[in-house]
Amino acid sequence: NMIGIGVATGAAGIIVGTVSLTGAHQVVGEFVEFLSGGSLIAMLLLVAVMSLILGMGLPTTANYIVVSSLMAPVIVSVGAQQGLIVPLVAVHLFVFYFGILADDTPPVGLAAFAAAAISGGDPIRTGIQGFTYDIRTALLPFLFIFNTELLLIDVSVGKAFFVFAVAVIAMMLFAAATQGFFLVRNRLWETLALLLISFTLFRPGFWLDQVQPPYNDRPGTEILSLAESDFENNSLRLTVRGTDFDNPDRTIDLAVLADLGPKADALTRLTHAGLTIIEEDGKALLEEPMPGTPFFTKFQIFDFYGDQPVEITNVQLPAERMIKEVFYLPALLLLGLIYLMQRGRKRAFSN
Repeated sequence: NMIGIGVATGAAGIIVGTVSLTGAHQVVGEFVEFLSGGSLIAMLLLVAVMSLILGMGLPTTANYIVVSSLMAPVIVSVGAQQGLIVPLVAVHLFVFYFGILADDTPPVGLAAFAAAAISGGDPIRTGIQGFTYDIRTALLPFLFIFNTELLLIDVSVGKAFFVFAVAVIAMMLFAAATQGFFLVRNRLWETLALLLISFTLFRPGFWLDQVQPPYNDRPGTEILSLAESDFENNSLRLTVRGTDFDNPDRTIDLAVLADLGPKADALTRLTHAGLTIIEEDGKALLEEPMPGTPFFTKFQIFDFYGDQPVEITNVQLPAERMIKEVFYLPALLLLGLIYLMQRGRKRAFSN
């Protein structure tokens, strides 16, 4: 087993090095950004389809190497331009999930051919049947992106058990909706309601975002005073605007998360984060990051020597909001209503 892993790891270095040197992920990212038209959901759908295609005909290890090298940077870079900042593990699980779905996706699904050889069935029909079952779970990777608590990121032990319990209920309701059966056969509105309840349990923050914005925008010039605030091991969410290095006629807005480190004066914390800021004409202008600093690679998309300077347009601070779990209440009440109605129909059928 170790020999196989060692060979795969060595091959991964070749693939990652090739992608990095040729800039293939940047080309794919520009293509996805063009097709998505600035829509975050459309971008994720395109990445999902491409990961599905790239994963066809590859074993599991090679599958992860290919989709993570080509598609994960696309979500990170294009998503950041649309204000989406998520942990890398969530991004990798997103692309890997769809890469693995390719195992039984016709016409190349390796798992479908293996299963057909065992059962004596037709591999294409086996793949189609397997794909119809698998694609129902395609909602889950999107939840990884928008609700990282499902991956137990930055949650306490007690919170982890709570998230696990709610996720189990949501998955059972999702299965009941897609199978069309809860206590008895669902009516159409009941199926739609179960999907809505499942979505609410998976991502209650969506509804909270519609009621209360998640961040308060502050001018970019306030970054020095905010960095000097009495926070320890804190981070600031920034929006950086500048001219595209490859296209002088295009302006890019990039959302980044700056790790300020322990308590210190503003310049020390900003230097720790890899940011060199100059206040000029009421703007917070950025100098080009030095090699080896946190944002050196990420800020290479900007032209720091053009006519338009690169600046921090705003600083986003987390807003004080009510807890998102409050939306569980109406979802569970609706679930109770469906349960009572279906239980009544079940008793009527029994009699």
